[in-house]
Amino acid sequence: MDIRSIIKNISCFVLVLILSFIFLTNNVSAETKTFIKEYTYQASEADSKLSSRTVALREVKRLLLEELGTYLESQTEVRNFQITKDQITALTAGIVSTEVMEDKWDGKAYWLKAKISANPQDVIKAIDTLRKDRVKVKELEELRKKSEELLDENERLIKELKTATGNAKQETAQAYKQNINNLSATEWFEKGYKLGISGNYTDAEKAFSKAIALNPQDVAAYNNRGFVYYELGNIQQAIKDYNIAIELNPQLAMSYSNRGVAYGKLGNYQQAINDYNKAIELNPQYAAAYYNRGISYKNLGNYQQEINNYNRAVEFNPQFAAAYFNRGAAYTNLGNYQQAIKDTSKAIELNSQDAEAYNNRGIDYYELGNTQQAINDYNKAIELNPQYAKAYYNRAIAYAKLGNYNLSSENCKIAARLGDKGAQDFLRSHGMKW
Repeated sequence: MDIRSIIKNISCFVLVLILSFIFLTNNVSAETKTFIKEYTYQASEADSKLSSRTVALREVKRLLLEELGTYLESQTEVRNFQITKDQITALTAGIVSTEVMEDKWDGKAYWLKAKISANPQDVIKAIDTLRKDRVKVKELEELRKKSEELLDENERLIKELKTATGNAKQETAQAYKQNINNLSATEWFEKGYKLGISGNYTDAEKAFSKAIALNPQDVAAYNNRGFVYYELGNIQQAIKDYNIAIELNPQLAMSYSNRGVAYGKLGNYQQAINDYNKAIELNPQYAAAYYNRGISYKNLGNYQQEINNYNRAVEFNPQFAAAYFNRGAAYTNLGNYQQAIKDTSKAIELNSQDAEAYNNRGIDYYELGNTQQAINDYNKAIELNPQYAKAYYNRAIAYAKLGNYNLSSENCKIAARLGDKGAQDFLRSHGMKW
C-alpha cells in the first residue's frame, strides 16, 4: 500500500481578506475595557440629519480609536511590536466595533455618545497577527488615511460654502454631498470588513455593495467584495469585481493576486500564474502571491517550481505556517521525507492546532521507518480533530506494520465509518464490515 497516496490533496489558498484567525470573541469579562466619548456636530446649511449623523459618527470613532490606541501603546506587549501609534490606531480600526449609546438631533446640531468595548489581550493578539501581514497593514493604514482626508475635506467644503455664490455654490454643494457619500461609504466598508472577519459573508457582501453604491470608485470595496463572493462560491462574480478593481487601480497587487486565486479555483492555473506574476512584479515582497503561485505550480505537477515559490513566501514572511506546511507536502511528494519533517515541524511550531500538519508529519515518519513516532503524530491529529478519518486510517496502517492487528482493525473501521474510501475499500476487499 503506497502511504503517499494517503496524503491530503492540498488546495488551500491565501487571500488578502482571510482573517478568521483574527476574529475577536464578544465575551464580556472582567478584563474588558470600555471607552466612551461624546461628540456634537454643528450642522451647516448643506447638512441634513443623515449627513450630520454621518460626520458625527466618523468624528466620535476617531476620538475613540485614538483613546484606545493611546491605552494600547502603553502596554508592554504592544511596545515590543515596535509599531507607531498611527499604525496601532489603523490596525485597531479593523478589529473593534463602535456602538452608539445615545444620539439626538434638534435640526441644528447632532449629538451622540458612543463606546468601544474590547478585551485588550484579544486586541493585542489580533494586532500581533495583523502587523505581520504587510499588505493588510498597508490597506488599513490607507483606510484610516482616507477617512481622515474625507473629514478634513468636509471641513474645507463647509467653509467654502459659507462664502460661495451662484454656480460656485452649487458646485461646492454637490462636492459636499459626494464627500458625505464617501464618508458613508467608508462606514459601510468598515462594517463589511468586520463582517468578513467574522465569517458572515452574506451580510459582508451587502455592506460592500452599499459602499460601492455610495462611492463607485472605491477600489478596496470591489476588492473585498470580490473576496466575499469567492467565499460564497460565486467565483465569476468575484473575478468581475477584481477586474473592476484592477481597472480603477492597475497598480494594486492584491487584486491581481486575489483574481489569480479565483482563476485557480476554476482550474485555470496558467491564468492564475499570470496574475501572480503581475502581483509580484508590482510588489516583489508579496509573500501571499508567491505562496499562491506555488499552489498553481503544484496543480500543474511542477513540484520544484512549487517549492521555489514557497521558499520566497517564507523568505518574506517567516511566520507563514501554511507555506511551511505545503512545502513539507511538496518535499513528501518528491520523497525527501527528512526535509518534509523539518518544514511540517515548523508549521506545527507556528500553529500547534493544525491536525493536518501532525497527520502529514506522521506519514513522513512512517516512510522513514519511525512507526512509533508516526503513531504519536496520528494520535495528536486525532486528539485535535476526533473526526479526522484519514488520520485513523493512517494509524491503522502503522499499527499493522507493528503487528498490532487488533488496533489496526479497530482504527480502520473507525476511518471507514467516518467516510474514508481507502479504509472502506480495504475492509470490503477482505469481507469485513464496519
